[in-house]
Amino acid sequence: MIENSEGTIIPARSIVVTFRPGRTVMRFARCKMLIVLTLFVIAAVVCLTSKGSAKNDDDDLDKRLSQVLRAQGFTGRIESTLERRLGRKIDKRLADLGRNLFHDTIVGLNNDNSCSGCHAATAGFGDTQSIAIGINNNFIVGPDRSGPRNQRRTPMAANTAFFPNLMWNSRFASLSNDPFDNRAGFNFPPPEGMTLSDKAHLLIAQAFIPPTERVEAAGFVFPGDNYAIRREVIRRVDDVPEYRRLFGKIFPEVDAGAPITYDMFAKAIAEFEFTLVFANAPIDGFARGEREAMTDDQKKGALLFFGKANCVACHAVSGQSNEMFSDFKEHVIGVPQIAPIFGNVIFDGPAVNEDFGLEQITGNANDRYMFRTSPIRNVSLQPAFFHNGAFTTLEDAVHFHLNVATRARDYDPARAGVKPDLQGPIGPIEPVLKRLDPLMQTPVILTHEEFRQLIDFLRKGLLDDRAKPERLRKLIPTHVPSGRAIQNFQ
Repeated sequence: MIENSEGTIIPARSIVVTFRPGRTVMRFARCKMLIVLTLFVIAAVVCLTSKGSAKNDDDDLDKRLSQVLRAQGFTGRIESTLERRLGRKIDKRLADLGRNLFHDTIVGLNNDNSCSGCHAATAGFGDTQSIAIGINNNFIVGPDRSGPRNQRRTPMAANTAFFPNLMWNSRFASLSNDPFDNRAGFNFPPPEGMTLSDKAHLLIAQAFIPPTERVEAAGFVFPGDNYAIRREVIRRVDDVPEYRRLFGKIFPEVDAGAPITYDMFAKAIAEFEFTLVFANAPIDGFARGEREAMTDDQKKGALLFFGKANCVACHAVSGQSNEMFSDFKEHVIGVPQIAPIFGNVIFDGPAVNEDFGLEQITGNANDRYMFRTSPIRNVSLQPAFFHNGAFTTLEDAVHFHLNVATRARDYDPARAGVKPDLQGPIGPIEPVLKRLDPLMQTPVILTHEEFRQLIDFLRKGLLDDRAKPERLRKLIPTHVPSGRAIQNFQ
């Protein structure tokens, strides 16, 4: 509405019938300006309303996720507790010595593998293979690694400082469920048993084992038991002047002429592993109050993880899990059974293409096909998933989890992307499914959008950028004190 020359209010649209020269154009322009201004105000109101609504949605999303994390006891501060729980600062010199030993084939009596051959900096200190290749390898660490395979995928070494037990069958365990607490003892398979319980941390105790593993490092030529193997490994290290110099800087007794001991070696390896804590992912930042640390899709994916998809039932974050996204317990989750054509380990079952899992340790048939829940921080860095790497994409691994029985029966190793030497014949699946954990028996139905959000959370919301290969590659030494060749890291 506008006002005419006589002061009468008339509809704006009627202005076009006034044909007074000069005044029609002016009034039309004034009317047009009022219309534009009105439309602008309406648009601004709509925009502000929309923004207000979006802000309310964002606030609600943040509130819901914050409540869930609080209920789970998730703080996002686990990494900051490391030195407090160790009771001391990280010894950088000892850790660097451990880094050199970690990459040196001198610790493997077969002379062709080191810790880094299976725990590679280029794979987040996990394996580059579905099933590990230890001794008699081609000296390559990466996709082109070849040689006889072992039995399972090598677990990631990153963040193991917080793991209450280690390995797919939990065979190295702190009986207090706390790796920093040895008061209840550290339990290992024979011949070690409880003899390593005097070590200050589970990782120090665990460092006594890898060089003694025949298929991983020691080979089959050297005679003797675990103790003899360790004596020979330390003799080799002690014979290297540069190692004696480096150990002598840290241990006064070595500087005074005493021999290097295996206990010193184990402390160095563990100290390096203490530096491999990468637990500051977007989910941690969010839990500490940094609301912009995660995208909305990652937040929605997290809510699915803790809610509808129920991933947290096994990939726990509370209690003994130390916010590592694992309950550190064993379950039968129905993973298809694959075995290598050529390997160093004899598999289970009548066709030697099965892995009986925990039963191999306990001798209890009820434990058959049980494997420990995999901690999934930095899971996007893995080239393969589950204890045998039966799936090679995160999407396929999650699809399998959501509908185990159907996807296990439909499993095709070639389609799953495993290497040709792992493609068959695959082991029987019905005996596995017969023991399937109740948590896995009911399929979970997600929409396409929900699935995408869950994957986004797993891939990016749990990833600490410091663990990316381009950042960790710098930890690979250009040379080691023994003077031996470094494996070829792809």
